[in-house]
Amino acid sequence: MATIFSHPAVPVAIALALGNKTIPRPLLIAGIISSILPDADCIGFAFHIPYASQFGHRGATHSIVFALLVAAVWAWQHKDMQAKPLLVFAYTFIACISHPLIDAMTDGGLGVAFFWPFSAERYFFPLNPIPVSPIGAHFFSARGLEVFLTELGMLWLPAFVIGGAGFILRKFVKKEKAA
Repeated sequence: MATIFSHPAVPVAIALALGNKTIPRPLLIAGIISSILPDADCIGFAFHIPYASQFGHRGATHSIVFALLVAAVWAWQHKDMQAKPLLVFAYTFIACISHPLIDAMTDGGLGVAFFWPFSAERYFFPLNPIPVSPIGAHFFSARGLEVFLTELGMLWLPAFVIGGAGFILRKFVKKEKAA
């Protein structure tokens, strides 16, 4: 898996690109939570759920169905998000599904069960440029630092370039409309 610190790169970049009028702070927070939520399956380690189980790490909570359910719950709460239901659904779905997509780009683990509950098969993408993160206290090691530094270049830098480009474009269009 990528680290818990890097999964929010996607919703943060989208919010930066679209601005706080489109993505208000409560919706941004929901997006960040949604991007991290699939790793709630790590609690299974404490209950001795096998990693390869459909309820183990990168199983059910890393599926498209899970992302749809998470987005539907947030959309139901759209008034609290200060946004329209469809925007809340789309933003939190993208945030949540970005998690397994990023995990499928790592170089370790058993892959991601994208199609659970229809299939328990796990997948990786053909390119795996992100080193898998150590889990638990091992994260705070030389290996954990190496992973995080890689994620800065592979996830955060592109996210800020894309988000920054959207921010600049949005400001440019705003100036053109005012002129």
